[in-house]
Amino acid sequence: MKGIVIGGTRSGIGKTVTTLAIIRALQERGYTVQPAKAGPDFIDPSHHERVAGRPSRTLDRWLQGEDGLRRNYHRGDGDICVVEGVMGLYDGDASSTAMVAESLGLPVVLVVDAKAGMESVAATALGFQRYDEQTDVDVAGVVAQRAHGGRHERGIRDALPDELTYLGRIPPREGFEIPDRHLGLHMGDESPLAPEVLDDAAEHIRTERLLDVARTPPNPDREPVRPAVDKRVAVARDDAFRFYYPATIERLRERADVVTFAPTAGDELPDCDGVYLPGGYPELHASTLEDSPAIRQLRNAAADGRPIVGECGGLMALAETLTTTDGDTHRMAGVLPADVQMHDRYQALDHVELRAREGTLTAGCGQSLRGHEFHYSSADVDSDGRFAFDVIRGAGIEDERDGLYEYTTLGTYCHVHPASGAFDAFLEAM
Repeated sequence: MKGIVIGGTRSGIGKTVTTLAIIRALQERGYTVQPAKAGPDFIDPSHHERVAGRPSRTLDRWLQGEDGLRRNYHRGDGDICVVEGVMGLYDGDASSTAMVAESLGLPVVLVVDAKAGMESVAATALGFQRYDEQTDVDVAGVVAQRAHGGRHERGIRDALPDELTYLGRIPPREGFEIPDRHLGLHMGDESPLAPEVLDDAAEHIRTERLLDVARTPPNPDREPVRPAVDKRVAVARDDAFRFYYPATIERLRERADVVTFAPTAGDELPDCDGVYLPGGYPELHASTLEDSPAIRQLRNAAADGRPIVGECGGLMALAETLTTTDGDTHRMAGVLPADVQMHDRYQALDHVELRAREGTLTAGCGQSLRGHEFHYSSADVDSDGRFAFDVIRGAGIEDERDGLYEYTTLGTYCHVHPASGAFDAFLEAM
């Protein structure tokens, strides 16, 4: 696939709306679009998927390494890949938008706020293009956010130097804002942009120029083929457990039988050899989870030695209790010796590196895992709680430790990508 990277001058500039408008504009021209997201986010990709009709690929150099990032890009399927960046173009020491664009050799389409400027839009874009001449980051074109037509648009377009292509504008109008809450925007199926709003924005994207700018990354090295295991993995997927990477489910399905279940819908725990509880919003469904048959059954499954991995929201569901910001306390699975408390402000946000203190479900003794954490909760762990990992970078659960474990159950605040090898280790531990 050819591809482009949508970069911004800062966070909150309108990258998500611009990305969705570009996806819609290309679709209207008959192209199949593969969306992707730079950085570890789960929420923006849900908006991509709703518009594009296919899962959004995660591209993060810290989580996947450069080879893993390239392989994950090439696992996508479409005529063109539209990659939404993270924060401002150069922001982030672990995996910035610029790092992702450089790793793939893709051009950057810079989103610039044009609300109160014309020539200044060009000056801003030129500054971003020339900021880091030591790298191969190619800022090739500009989309003007909150730009009117007529004289305003002409002034922006005419001010751009020849090396920066004018690729269109996002007009200022109501309905272009996606509501947010803790952990970021609402999910794509909760507060999607109205189709007429997207259609309006798409009209102002210059798709032919965009396609001229797009490039094809080089092919990555082939990933070693791993043998299948004769095992069945149960994966929680519902409104409470929805933060998982498409590549994770793909990896599990490549090597094992996967069955999904919805704890908030009253499902029981399926017959399985292991359980994966991804992150999400258990705090928004705590009363339902307290009465969930599947959550209650996790305790017996864990005591029977069945391997269980819970990430962030999954960790919270495996704990003894979960207390919301309203002060309501709900019983959870009671597998891990911890009580979880929600807070009004986030408790951790960073790329993470962990080192295994001994052999565990997702890593061998001494092995390092890279991931990320973003949570509004904290865990009060019993004095006899055991931890699988030392935290090299990040916050973890407490005292620079992560990976609370009991029986063969592991709960972390860290989310990992399958490129880390963690899910292969999980399958093989069964």
